[in-house]
Amino acid sequence: MRQKLPLYVLKEVLPWYLGGVVLFLTLLMTDVLSSTAGALLSYHVGLGQAAALLANQLPGLLNKCLVVSVPFALLLAFGRLAKDSEFKAAAAAGVRPLSLLLPLVLPALLVGGVAYYNAGWLTPESQARWWSSWYGVYNQSPPPPSTEKYTYAQGDTFFSAGRVQNEDNSLRAQLSGVLVVQGDTVYSAQTGVWDASAHTWTLRGGSSVTAGGVPRPLADPLVLPQRDVLRRPDTPPDQTGTPQLQAQLAALNESQGVGSREGRVLAFELSRRIADPFTPLAFVLAAGALGLLVSNRAWAAAGVILFIFAFYVLWSTAPSLAQAGALSPVTAAWLPNVAFLLLGGGLAWRLR
Repeated sequence: MRQKLPLYVLKEVLPWYLGGVVLFLTLLMTDVLSSTAGALLSYHVGLGQAAALLANQLPGLLNKCLVVSVPFALLLAFGRLAKDSEFKAAAAAGVRPLSLLLPLVLPALLVGGVAYYNAGWLTPESQARWWSSWYGVYNQSPPPPSTEKYTYAQGDTFFSAGRVQNEDNSLRAQLSGVLVVQGDTVYSAQTGVWDASAHTWTLRGGSSVTAGGVPRPLADPLVLPQRDVLRRPDTPPDQTGTPQLQAQLAALNESQGVGSREGRVLAFELSRRIADPFTPLAFVLAAGALGLLVSNRAWAAAGVILFIFAFYVLWSTAPSLAQAGALSPVTAAWLPNVAFLLLGGGLAWRLR
C-alpha cells in the first residue's frame, strides 16, 4: 500500500491538472478574442487568417496555464481525497503525509522544462508573428525598428535624439527630437538625418543658441561630424529569444554600465524566464502541504482562489519593483517562488 498510494495520488492529480490547463487556456483565449473580435470583424478578416493570428497567442498564454494549474489540481484533488478520508486511512497505515508529494516533484520539473523552452524560444517568435499579423489586419506594415532616447558624447560635443529610426537597416537613419551641445552652443531640430557612411548628422530647420543668447534659426542644413556606429535597434524583450536577450544585456551593460533602467528591464526578463519554470515546484510544496491540511472541497476551492490571487499579485508587481530599482531584477523575478517556498515550508512544519 505504501508503494501504491503515491502513484494513486499522482493519478488523482493528473486529470485535474489537464482539466485546469484547458480551463485556464480557454478563459485566456476568450479574453483575447473578446478584445480583438471588433477589429477582426470591422476589417473583414477571414476565418483562417483570424485563427492563424490568434494561434500566435497560444504559446504565451500556455505558460501561465501550465503554472496556475498546479495549485488548482493539487488542492481540488486533495480536497476530494480528504473528503473521502483517504488521507486518514493513509496516516493510519503509517504513511507520512509529505511523502505523498514526492511523486509530484518530477512532473513539476517536467512542466518547468516545457515552460522554460516555451518562454525562451517559442513565445518570442510567436509574439513577433502576432504583431506582424496584427498590423496586417489594418493593411499596414509594422513600424520600423527604432532606438529611443539615444545619447552619445564625442569630445566636447554631446549628441541626443529622442528617436533614431532605421527603416531598411541601411547606413542612414531618421532622427527625431535632435539636440546637440557643442561647447557653448546648443543646436536643436525637430528632425535630422544620420549618415553612418559619411559619419555625419544633418539637422534641418533647427535653431542654435549660445550661452546667454537667444535662439536663432539655422538658415541652411547643419552638418556635424559624428563617429558613432549606427546599430540595428534591439527588438522588444517579449519578442526576443533568450540567447539574443543575453547578448543585448551584455552589450547594454558594456555601453551604459550595469544598473541602467533598460538593463534592469532586460535583466528582469532573463531572470523571470529562469525563475518561472521553478514555480510549479514551489507550488507542489506550498499547495500540496495546504491540500494535506484541508478537510473538504470547500476549503480546497477557497485555497485555489487564494493561491492564484496571491501569485498574480506578486507576479504582476515584481516587474515594477525591478524597473524602479526597489529590488534587484533577480530578487524581483524570484520573489513569488520565495514567498510560496516559505509558505510551503511553514505548512510542511505543521505536517512533520
